[in-house]
Amino acid sequence: MAPYRIRQYEDGDYEVVHTMFGHGIMEHTPAAFIYMLKRLRAQLHFLGLFLAVLAASESLLVSLLALLLALTGGWFCIRSLWTNFAQQFLRDDLLDIRRTYLKADSCFWVAEAEGAVVGIVGAMLPEDPSERGRALELKRMSVGREHRGRGIAKALCRTVIRFTQERGYSAVVLTTTMVHYSAQQLYESMGFRRVSQRSPSLLTSFLQFSLFYYRYEIPGSR
Repeated sequence: MAPYRIRQYEDGDYEVVHTMFGHGIMEHTPAAFIYMLKRLRAQLHFLGLFLAVLAASESLLVSLLALLLALTGGWFCIRSLWTNFAQQFLRDDLLDIRRTYLKADSCFWVAEAEGAVVGIVGAMLPEDPSERGRALELKRMSVGREHRGRGIAKALCRTVIRFTQERGYSAVVLTTTMVHYSAQQLYESMGFRRVSQRSPSLLTSFLQFSLFYYRYEIPGSR
């Protein structure tokens, strides 16, 4: 495999950063749907629908069709949620990467191999006001699927930790979703600790969508 290097974002990286982040989000849609189906509350909802239609129609076929329609609707709801999730960030901090990240106490990096961008990550002041002055937030971590398993994500994560330490902060915080399993394993292997979990809205709660919040305490910091 070709060696890679991590460098600061340049304006010519804009399109590939957007594409990589969007693909990185959307590839988790099937996992999110399966995750929902494994939750007891979702299973009870679908079972209740099936039994209600069966009692009303006295037809197994009609009941199965109703269940299939409900499952199809659930899939499209999950897909819409993840699409909106990606578009929200593409319109937010990734809309103008230079203005958002390339300033004091913020930065954006890309991992490059053979002249192509294969990974991205950012660091900025945290959204949580209680963390201001104490931590920086790791944002938008993504590595191209064909380049995973090479240690690129760990290198990007270390870059954020080092940047945070150099700026005098004592911790790195981040948010990931319940189905970013490899990301959770990565962060925990590097010493991040999950501190909370919550759903951002009633709709996401109904769809069993949760955000996991992680924190890394920089050794030796006060």
